[in-house]
Amino acid sequence: MLRKHSKLLLIALVLAPAPAAAKEKAAPDAFAASMPAPPPAVPSNGAIFQGGYTPLTSGGRAGQVGDIITIQLVERTAATKSNAATMQRDGSIGLTPPATGPLSLFNPSDIGANGNQQFKGKGDASQSNALSGEVSVTVAAVYPNGTMLVKGEKLLTLNRGDERVQISGIVRAIDISPDNRVLSTRVANANIRYVGKGEIARASKQGWLQRFFSIISPF
Repeated sequence: MLRKHSKLLLIALVLAPAPAAAKEKAAPDAFAASMPAPPPAVPSNGAIFQGGYTPLTSGGRAGQVGDIITIQLVERTAATKSNAATMQRDGSIGLTPPATGPLSLFNPSDIGANGNQQFKGKGDASQSNALSGEVSVTVAAVYPNGTMLVKGEKLLTLNRGDERVQISGIVRAIDISPDNRVLSTRVANANIRYVGKGEIARASKQGWLQRFFSIISPF
């Protein structure tokens, strides 16, 4: 029985992902396209003009649920950090005994001490990321202050795997260009994901045995 539990524990440790590699999974519909709401029923009040039309001043600019907006990905981040520390301390002491008398038992070289302590440390870290391209998303919600929640994704099926670009966030109507484009740097609370699967993605991951030793390794 003890051997059986040991095997089950070993299998659980092997299959469990490493804490550092764990990723937060998004909900299945987190980036799903939003469909426009059905048009309201036309009231039969006999009037020629009825409300609910898009103002002529807005042109073809997106502003309703289901409208399409193109997000231009211009993400570029860079971070650099460095620190250095130096410490040094010296000390010495020496006594000169008398050359004559009962205390002349020691030589001057026998009574003396000195010490030296030195420390030097240095650390550097740098990281840079860049993402460019375009992703068309749909308006999921329109808020009273004029901002809109947008979300969408793009799936590319290549001969060696699949690449998926997902984005969601809040944009202002004033930041949308006449051709319904907005920079990703203008998207508030942006959630941008670039993930892939296939041969290339599998080749960049650790094997199951290597993950196991990474979990139990104390170093």
